[in-house]
Amino acid sequence: MSILVIEDEPKTGDYLQRGLAESGFAVRLARNGRDGLAIVREEAIELVVLDVMLPRMDGWQVLEALRADPESEQIPVLFLTARDEVEDRVRGLELGADDYLVKPFAFVELVARIRTLLRRGPVREEELIRIADLEIDVLRRRVRRGLETIALTAQEFALLHLLARRQGQVLSRALIASQVWDMNFDSDTNVIDAAVRRLRRKIDDPFTQKLIHTRRGMGYVCEAQAPS
Repeated sequence: MSILVIEDEPKTGDYLQRGLAESGFAVRLARNGRDGLAIVREEAIELVVLDVMLPRMDGWQVLEALRADPESEQIPVLFLTARDEVEDRVRGLELGADDYLVKPFAFVELVARIRTLLRRGPVREEELIRIADLEIDVLRRRVRRGLETIALTAQEFALLHLLARRQGQVLSRALIASQVWDMNFDSDTNVIDAAVRRLRRKIDDPFTQKLIHTRRGMGYVCEAQAPS
């Protein structure tokens, strides 16, 4: 699998090149956007890891050029964004990035996301999720039920997003813990149950139709159930 890393920060670029090579990928490294774009056009690149802030051509310009070229428009692009820069994330995905990762990031997560993109091909995150009158704007991290905007913490949003994007599926506490908290579930703690209760206070309690349901001994599911 041939991967191109476009990263101008020397230590980060070298680290990514070395780590991905050790993970079994053939890795090319470009230090600026223009050189990176030239490599894509000259070589058989299967995935691009693209930083936003680059000299000569920034990440957005590179991404626009990739998506405008029939030869490269289907190459998966994993966008690297600055911490808490929502605008970077929104702009990157709207321009056609297949996934994004916020700096600083865990290398194991980067590898997992790369393997997923290579296995599935271009899979862009759903921008808007609707369940009954619940609307989740994934890119802008905004949540509404009906006409009411609901303020969530980052962790509450991550929990709701996980439940909503897998609506109708019962998610175990262990899966939720690993996906939202990046931790192993300890059955002696009530972290997951407490987090779900807090989310319900905002998402369900003020409204007649409940969307987050408990499946005893199994976990939680988000779905709009038909009236009994």
